[in-house]
Amino acid sequence: MYKFSSAHVAALLVAVSVLWAVVFSVHHAAADDLKLGDLNSYSRFPTFTEPYRKGWKLKLEEINQAGGLLGKKLDVETRDDGANTSDAVRVAEELVSRENVKLLFGTMLSNTGLALADFAQQKEIIFIAAEPLSDALTLEKGNQFTFRVRPSTYTQTAMLVDVAKKLGKKRWAIVAPNYEYGQSAAKAFKALVTEHMPDAEIVAEQYPALGKIDAGATVQALLLEKPDAIFNVLFGGDLAKFLREGEDRTLFKDREVVSLLTGEPEWIDSFKEEAPVGWLVTGYPWHEIQDPAHKAFQEAYQNRWDEKPHLGSLVGYITLSIIAEAIEKAGSLETEAMISALKDLELETPIGKILVRKEDHQATMGAWVGRTKIQNGLGVMSDWHYAPAEDYMISAEDAAKKRPAP
Repeated sequence: MYKFSSAHVAALLVAVSVLWAVVFSVHHAAADDLKLGDLNSYSRFPTFTEPYRKGWKLKLEEINQAGGLLGKKLDVETRDDGANTSDAVRVAEELVSRENVKLLFGTMLSNTGLALADFAQQKEIIFIAAEPLSDALTLEKGNQFTFRVRPSTYTQTAMLVDVAKKLGKKRWAIVAPNYEYGQSAAKAFKALVTEHMPDAEIVAEQYPALGKIDAGATVQALLLEKPDAIFNVLFGGDLAKFLREGEDRTLFKDREVVSLLTGEPEWIDSFKEEAPVGWLVTGYPWHEIQDPAHKAFQEAYQNRWDEKPHLGSLVGYITLSIIAEAIEKAGSLETEAMISALKDLELETPIGKILVRKEDHQATMGAWVGRTKIQNGLGVMSDWHYAPAEDYMISAEDAAKKRPAP
């Protein structure tokens, strides 16, 4: 049997000590970082989510180049949520259990956002919903761990109705994807029509499955009811098919179309010269916003990525800005401290000051409302104005009443 000399034993002990020192230093360095988890529908909806990722990455780089937060580097682990609830919960569990992230942010679809809100409550971890628009997320299904950045379906619909009520149209049709976001927007529109256009009526409603629209049948069903105006909630590929079929069958001739999100570059860019003209939309006229803070953001984004910003870019940047501001205010990533810091948090952003309301955990990010037109071969927004969210959100008191008891 081989016998170790005292010299061999001493050398072995030194080697083990060095190994443990390396392991400890790596672990300690990782533990010193502030670690967040991002998840979104990167493979399913890259048109929106890739600019979103570039937006938060830009902010992440700015933070770390300036020395990080609380003297530590900010780190983000990112995953694809598959655009479905089961994958979203699975990767969220992976981020929390295996990657040891202290906060989750992201998601796009309303159903995945609601699933993550429930997960956050079960795991008692903060979830910042960047893009889901469902009203339920911060109201009926809200919880103390979930906060939202973008204005909800109700808020954006109210912005559109504020202009649409002046059009004098009496017979309205609704077309919306048949999942939580579409249902939520349709519900909001009906309520707002009743309140602000009492002489109007809903004469047709079409709810095609997300990603599976039969555009011909949908357009024909709307034509049969002869509406004066259409409230559209479709987006992405479904909207492209609906637009093409509607143009072919003259659905939009001499009819007003009021459309959620269609003015966002993510969606209207893809139509190019076939973009709708004259639609009343919410969107993002990035090229015409002259505020110095936004011009600085636009320049930084274009310098970093060599492309124009999309709305997703702005949402990603603001989302991480909110998180960073809350970390500084809380003095840590500890959950209870962060919840307290996020409530009534105020911060400056590329679109001005926004507040995260304590009553419903909703940020007061607004949206742009205007008409669509063709310019240089692309669809853009014209005659637009910025609609402050505070003017259209339900009151803080009413929001608090709609939320479940803590």
